Amino acid sequence: MAIVEVKVPQLSESVAEATLMTWKKKPGEIVAMDEILIEVETDKVVLEVPAPAAGVMAELVEADGATVASEQVIARIDTDGAAAAAPAAAPATSAAAAAPAPASVTASASVSKAGVASPAAAKHMADNGMAPGSVAGTGKDGRVTKGDVLAAASAPKAAVSTPAIPTGAPKAALPQVQTVAPDLGDRPEQRVPMTRLRARVAERLLQSQATNAILTTFNEVNMAPIMELRKKYQDKFEKEHGVRLGFMSFFVKAAVAALKRYPVLNASVDGNDIVYHGYFDIGIAVGSPRGLVVPILRNADQLSFAEIELKIAEFGNKAKEGKLGLDDMTGGTFSISNGGVFGSMLSTPIINPPQAAILGVHATKDRAVVENGQVVVRPINYLAMSYDHRIIDGREAVLGLVTMKEALEDPSRLLFGI
Repeated sequence: MAIVEVKVPQLSESVAEATLMTWKKKPGEIVAMDEILIEVETDKVVLEVPAPAAGVMAELVEADGATVASEQVIARIDTDGAAAAAPAAAPATSAAAAAPAPASVTASASVSKAGVASPAAAKHMADNGMAPGSVAGTGKDGRVTKGDVLAAASAPKAAVSTPAIPTGAPKAALPQVQTVAPDLGDRPEQRVPMTRLRARVAERLLQSQATNAILTTFNEVNMAPIMELRKKYQDKFEKEHGVRLGFMSFFVKAAVAALKRYPVLNASVDGNDIVYHGYFDIGIAVGSPRGLVVPILRNADQLSFAEIELKIAEFGNKAKEGKLGLDDMTGGTFSISNGGVFGSMLSTPIINPPQAAILGVHATKDRAVVENGQVVVRPINYLAMSYDHRIIDGREAVLGLVTMKEALEDPSRLLFGI
């Protein structure tokens, strides 16, 4: 028997441990080369673990939900198992085709094999002091395989459904194990542990609130010029670049313009030092089934509108599929959070440490405003910028947000860099 170990993928230096999600294969089942066996969740991304070789799953070393480290062994594959399973299945198939057995005979044979252990499995059960019939079989017709025994032996004690037999107590007196949640009437509750990502997000948000002197400044933007521009060029833009022209590319461009004019908005704090970044890596907050993630638009000042929109669309698809990698979310000098896609009117975004500022964008709504002494209706978006008051004074924060407002209300400024 040739055994190949399945290990946790190499994790980044900043990730100490990960959590196993749900195994897609059970002991005794055939495994194909590069078949995805399980997903591993870190506090940043979900990594897939492919099978390093073809064979039969011999043992699950770690169960669903286990905490594991980089390069840790989590399962073993018997590479000789698949070759042995294929010839054994062939004669049965040909015999059945030559002389089909009556339904009653077939049913009797199936029942007689169910729960029967293979010689290797029986030996391991005896070595581990396991009673016959105590292990569920996953082999053909319910036969107990060696892999079933190994999995049962390594399973946590809490997962065993049969309670221990008290000394001298007859089996009939054993209490039944409760498998159904208690009926709580019309006030049900469900306790679910945080995912590793959710726990990490909670930790970072608390860290931000505890270490940053957060202050938020607000302004309103007339979105009519951008909306007219999009309406005029939307079809040509999509036909030329294969992606819709959204609002986010304008917000990114406006933010970069403000960061260039007021570099402290693009800085970060390191102890008693202020680190000024000579590049513009903009984090775009994206909601996903796993929680909030913030992939990074690197060198956003060098990207065209089309490149920004394509990258944001790519991030959205990756987030939905859980395919964002560590490289997608590492770093960042400034962030943009768009609560407007969910209908938010106003919010105070929390800084993503170690960054010093974040822009919050909200839903655009028709509102009554005063222009030249007249009350008119305009599509208004409220912008909010939270900043770390330890290094950013109100002057830079307010003027930075005004720079964004002016760029959005007169998009031609973005073309000429003024």
